[in-house]
Amino acid sequence: MNRVDDGPGADAGFMRRALELAGQAGEAAEVPVGAVIVLKGEVIGEGYNAPISTADPTAHAEIRALRQAAGRMGNYRLPDSTLYVTLEPCAMCVGAMLHARVARVVYGAADPKTGAAGSVIDLFAQERLNHHARVEAGLLADECGALLRAFFRQKREKNS
Repeated sequence: MNRVDDGPGADAGFMRRALELAGQAGEAAEVPVGAVIVLKGEVIGEGYNAPISTADPTAHAEIRALRQAAGRMGNYRLPDSTLYVTLEPCAMCVGAMLHARVARVVYGAADPKTGAAGSVIDLFAQERLNHHARVEAGLLADECGALLRAFFRQKREKNS
């Protein structure tokens, strides 16, 4: 897979890759969300939204990236990994991240309707859960949000 330098700006580089993947989802008429999982500076999994084209409600970008990373690592647990995603994860995706033992989650745009990392609910902060990940919000939020707004604006215009 891709290797990116761990130095300053590495987070932005990984999020830019997630944005590229989100663009691929948008081109496929899927909600433009992309995700990248990194371990020791190496991309071990990536994905973009595809629930419509796959007829699979679990085919969110994060889930697809987790599946790829777990397959590549030969283990469903991904300790010490970081997951970058362009949109705040939903409850399903947060649950999968917690089960995978992802150490850190970095997301771009907040999701005020289904966000489960602080916008609607913060599952990462539930003390009763047996795993917690460090969450960093707002990386390239303007770019991530603009991609989503443009997609939905175009969809509304097409339907009117």
